[in-house]
Amino acid sequence: MKKLLTAVAAATVTLSVAAHDIVPGEVQQQPILLQNGTLHTVTNGVQEDTDLLFVDGKISAIGSDLAVPEGAQVLDLTGKHVYPGVIALDTTIGLREIEAVRATEDAEEVGAVTPEVSGHVAYNPDSEVIPTIRYNGVSHAQIVPQGNLVTGRSSLLQLDGWTYEDAGERLNVGVHVNWPRVGINTSWWERRSPEEQRKANAEARKNLERTFVQAKAYYDAKLAGELQGTDLRWEAMLGLFDGSSTLFVHANDKRQIEEAMELTQEWGFDWVLMGARDAWRMADELAEADVRVVFGAPFGLPSRHDEGFDQAFSTPAALAEAGVNFAISYPGYWDVRNLPFAAGNAVAYGLDREAALAAITLKPAEFLGVADRLGSLEAGKQATLVISAGDLLDPIGQNVETLFIEGRMVDLNNRHLQLYNKYKQKP
Repeated sequence: MKKLLTAVAAATVTLSVAAHDIVPGEVQQQPILLQNGTLHTVTNGVQEDTDLLFVDGKISAIGSDLAVPEGAQVLDLTGKHVYPGVIALDTTIGLREIEAVRATEDAEEVGAVTPEVSGHVAYNPDSEVIPTIRYNGVSHAQIVPQGNLVTGRSSLLQLDGWTYEDAGERLNVGVHVNWPRVGINTSWWERRSPEEQRKANAEARKNLERTFVQAKAYYDAKLAGELQGTDLRWEAMLGLFDGSSTLFVHANDKRQIEEAMELTQEWGFDWVLMGARDAWRMADELAEADVRVVFGAPFGLPSRHDEGFDQAFSTPAALAEAGVNFAISYPGYWDVRNLPFAAGNAVAYGLDREAALAAITLKPAEFLGVADRLGSLEAGKQATLVISAGDLLDPIGQNVETLFIEGRMVDLNNRHLQLYNKYKQKP
């Protein structure tokens, strides 16, 4: 009995640590007019001393000296900046809380091929991590299931909701694949021989190809009305063959990327390259093939002994120069809050500032199929925007004061802020 009570108490403490008590914002009740701000529109440049009006959760007008609607709330933003909400790609926000506590992790399923898994199903909207992410201007996140080979489907959620149902911006956007290894791991912790590794790599590649063959056979049988039953795995992959779903391929090594380009061209998939540490080595090829790239190592260390210390920092600029259609991500969960600063760091290493902002706002929206409502400040789009007293991309100057998601003012209180305010008073 004593052991049972101890276990219950431990579980209670764990759950209390993993839940915040911040109430989601209320639906917009009145027109809100932002006056005299510096608007970073992404699509129409930077507009200084400009007004922005939003009504019922949508931007209704942008311009100078806009008329004040009856009953509107007016905010003077003189000297302040307005940005679209930042969209974080390739995250496990809400799926992980404390890595050392297994009970707070639900990021992956058992098995090598699990396309039926949906990241949003396990999403915890009460995660203590989420408010700390919002505090740096991140309004949306792609929730990606983890795993071995075919990991499941990701969903785009806004980060201020009661449940995944009301947080869902677009569910089951696409299927994620971890491309099989192509090289030999020589690290001290690798216990397999080179031959064993090569065999495992080949088996994984065959398993992946077999998965696509089986899924396509299921798709064809369903079109022909010849199915003998329902297989949730292949149901989850149907969209890959009719173009309604995207294949997200996680690959970093140049050889992996080349193999992925060959296979996706063969199958005709709509796809996005994720991770892409070696994208700088084949930027021209990626641009020519019109491959969408999500660069996921903006603060990465060199991958090889002969790479420059700043290779990861300068890769976004190299991709832009080559004409690659790319976005920037910061894979993970708690540290996703650094995504705006990763874009800012890319600016310091040669990337155009407007391109850097687009890489964490409009480009992610385009890649996820929601650019009609997110990613830029334009009339008709969602009033999902960030107000900062400084440069959003600057870790020193940034000072996010307000976040609106679809017109709802988000409470920016968070655990980090609470601890800061507490210890600021320490004698």
